Amino acid sequence: MSLKRLHIRGISYSQTQNGAYALILKESGGDRQLPIVIGAFEAQSIAIALEKEISPPRPLTHDLFKSFAQRYAIVVKQVIIHKLVDGVFYSSLICEKDKIEEIIDARTSDAIALAVRFKAPVFTYENILDEAGIQQHITADKELSDPDEDSDDIIEELINTPITDKEDYSKLSMTELQKMLKEAVNNENYELAAGIRDEISRR
Repeated sequence: MSLKRLHIRGISYSQTQNGAYALILKESGGDRQLPIVIGAFEAQSIAIALEKEISPPRPLTHDLFKSFAQRYAIVVKQVIIHKLVDGVFYSSLICEKDKIEEIIDARTSDAIALAVRFKAPVFTYENILDEAGIQQHITADKELSDPDEDSDDIIEELINTPITDKEDYSKLSMTELQKMLKEAVNNENYELAAGIRDEISRR
């Protein structure tokens, strides 16, 4: 199976899951985007790593992992999102020490947070993009990783945005869900689309 490289397009607040955010990954050279629901801590950690001007007063967990790895000459070479089961993404860290590679299982949110810190590429398989990717043509959009983006606003939004209750889709028909999914994609509400997609997959 062929690997497709992914880039972080942004992080949005989750309207479908209490205390969560949606990490939006976009395929390189294509229009498909992969929304992945992650926790608030991981969202903040990723945002801080992307914004070079912001440095927490004490190391975050992912910063500690990087310092520990560097002290022992371990490098994260790449991250592969290799499996999707019941709406949950599974990832692996490809690490190297003394020219020997090791594969380490990791939560996708942690894997991405480390990939940003190690400047490691992120990949997934074509079949995962086929199953969970959302097709959307993007024009003139500003990415979170753009160095001109206001880092203070990003962190403030991650910390202070009010949380809404998780939407209950169990009473909706498949036709209604498909309509909602299309509307969410058209409105670029990717975390809402991810929640609807997961409900359709469960059925």
